[in-house]
Amino acid sequence: MGKIQQVLRYYPSRHFRLLIMSCGLFVLLISLLPSSPASAKKTTVLTVDTAETEQNIVSLITEDAPHIPPNPSTTSRLEVPQKKTTIWLERPVKKGDTLSSLFASAGLNDRDLLTMINNNKQLHTQLTRIHPGQTLYFDIKEPSDLRQLRYQINSTDTLHIQKSEESDTYTFETISKQYDIKLRYAHTDIIQSLFADAEKTGLSDNLIMELATLFGWDIDFALDIRAGDSFDLIYEELFLNGEKVKNGKIIAANFFNRGKRFTAIHYEDSSDQRGYYTENGASVRKEFSRTPVDFARISSRFNLRRKHPILHKFRAHKGVDYAASRGTPIKATGDGKVILAGTKGGYGKTVILQHGQKYTTLYAHLNKYGRGIRNGKRVRQGQVIGYIGSSGMATGPHLHYEFRVNGVHRNPLTVELPRADALKGKAKERFFASTSEYRQQLIAFASARTLALNEL
Repeated sequence: MGKIQQVLRYYPSRHFRLLIMSCGLFVLLISLLPSSPASAKKTTVLTVDTAETEQNIVSLITEDAPHIPPNPSTTSRLEVPQKKTTIWLERPVKKGDTLSSLFASAGLNDRDLLTMINNNKQLHTQLTRIHPGQTLYFDIKEPSDLRQLRYQINSTDTLHIQKSEESDTYTFETISKQYDIKLRYAHTDIIQSLFADAEKTGLSDNLIMELATLFGWDIDFALDIRAGDSFDLIYEELFLNGEKVKNGKIIAANFFNRGKRFTAIHYEDSSDQRGYYTENGASVRKEFSRTPVDFARISSRFNLRRKHPILHKFRAHKGVDYAASRGTPIKATGDGKVILAGTKGGYGKTVILQHGQKYTTLYAHLNKYGRGIRNGKRVRQGQVIGYIGSSGMATGPHLHYEFRVNGVHRNPLTVELPRADALKGKAKERFFASTSEYRQQLIAFASARTLALNEL
């Protein structure tokens, strides 16, 4: 106590009073503060509706998450702003629809349509090709404010049109999906007919027709097919989103006809060299197909001493007659120009095609002409130029077909048909390199067939 009195002598009484007051204030503040949060720890639960929202919440929490006051008696919900999505107005194209009527059904008028296609010929051409089965999708923000248009051209291609932010002009692009391609193999032994036996193996009509067209340069499928013929086929199947959409092209094929083997391999390169070629690089395509009618029956052959069925006189039959039902399509056997589309005496309704300087073909007794067929019209090989009938001197519906070389009639069934140009030089080397696997497979298929025949 004596020591405390000695210390207090050194301080004035005024300082001592200030010290006492400060201590009192400090004790008062301590008593007013809340108890430590560690003594009452609380947990907040976040509830979410979707996986997408969960991801957004994770992002918010790890970056700038808002403070959520603890409340043990309730469950807190974190509101996450949702991204605004475009609502598309769907308009399927039906029979009789026009671009104008589709715009009107979406609440737009012709002025909106003209604004879109104004001074844009390419866009106008694309949109005027609509047909039933396609679909248009409109993105309209407010009346007469078309922001976007999507035109589903087919299963892979969509035309996307978008309005500019700065003006009333529109930009467009074609967005294409890529098919997933799987290769398939098929083998068919012909017992009854090409179609009947090929369908039993699951091949579609279109694929069978493509095969017949491919080998139609060398084989007359109305005349040459025999029981015991066969073929091997490697072809594409096209898939989108895991589902098959359709068959693709034929990749490679063997066709065995009357003991002779014919081959075809698809090839194309960066120089746009494309087509079907034999194993040796010769073009499968010739300048002419052998027959103008698919799978018709030959009712009368080339015969210079045939007795006419109506005149009952011996008169040269300088062509081949193909019997088929009325209305069966007739196809041009080669590229050429129509030099006659009209009536020609006993031939009735007739089409004559000029192929270069050397060859002409004649198609007679037609029921009617193909669309757009007229004098001077250019046609492509395989194009429908008419339909089978019985006009002129004919006992029933059939096609009379003639083939002339330098004006001289030749037998269409036996005349040697000129081939298209074969691959040469570097192109041929690239062909051999890129098709090696398929050529080996065709040889292996042929060897297996030979072995099977020998074991019979």
